[in-house]
Amino acid sequence: MKTHLPKVNLDQRKWHVIDAKGAVLGRLAAQVADILRGKNKPVYTPHLDAGDFVVVINAEKIILTGKKESQKTYMSYSGWKGGERYRPVAEVRARQPEKIITHAVRGMVPKNRLGRVLMTKLKVYKGDQHPHSAQQPAPLVAAK
Repeated sequence: MKTHLPKVNLDQRKWHVIDAKGAVLGRLAAQVADILRGKNKPVYTPHLDAGDFVVVINAEKIILTGKKESQKTYMSYSGWKGGERYRPVAEVRARQPEKIITHAVRGMVPKNRLGRVLMTKLKVYKGDQHPHSAQQPAPLVAAK
């Protein structure tokens, strides 16, 4: 028995724009990760990149449920001994709100070469303006 491998046509990649205003972080990240992997298409194959491009706007208006707004921290490491730095959500939201969504989606894609390729198709912006209007992205409703 032979395994059927679908032909993934790279020319038929679509662009989607999602407004993150009022959306819950985890639900939005799961929705974006599924679109990036192509799980919403009939030609989905786990080891192939069949997904679309996703543009997320209004990244600073994302909602975190429960006590995450005050208790969740993001860790970064400089590479030096004792170089760990923990930042609360409020500080990350004030400086780089795009990182909150990018970090959540990165945790939901494969941790290999395929995942790194998928992350290049994610574009996150604060505010409601984005430079991808030439690609005519179709609006998507964010999972609430």
